[in-house]
Amino acid sequence: MRRTQESASEDAAVLGERAPSPRLLQDAAATFGMLAATTRLHIVWLLARAEQDVTALAEATGSNVAAVSQHLAKLKLAGLVSARREGRRQVYVVDDPHVVAIVRQMLDHHAEMAGESVPALRKSAAAGR
Repeated sequence: MRRTQESASEDAAVLGERAPSPRLLQDAAATFGMLAATTRLHIVWLLARAEQDVTALAEATGSNVAAVSQHLAKLKLAGLVSARREGRRQVYVVDDPHVVAIVRQMLDHHAEMAGESVPALRKSAAAGR
């Protein structure tokens, strides 16, 4: 049976909570959409572990520099990664601890279900600096 937004709001009200606004839900869905591409998720995971430039990311993901640059541009526009210039190169980082936590929890969850392990990510952005 398909639930309406109204019935979901009523359920939330019964639980004593306000339902998230449509705008908040759209923003969260857009963020998950950015992480839905395997290469972008891999890039975010790598950057959550350590700052890297596009060449290192391309090598680590097995992609070419142009493709990784396009992914980084999308991730940067979405606010999931940031960059700073170091001489002639751009160094990228995930500096939002919420993004690090989401990626860590999702990968840990799937690794546990598959009986695998995932190398640890830093607990917060500050821990990686």
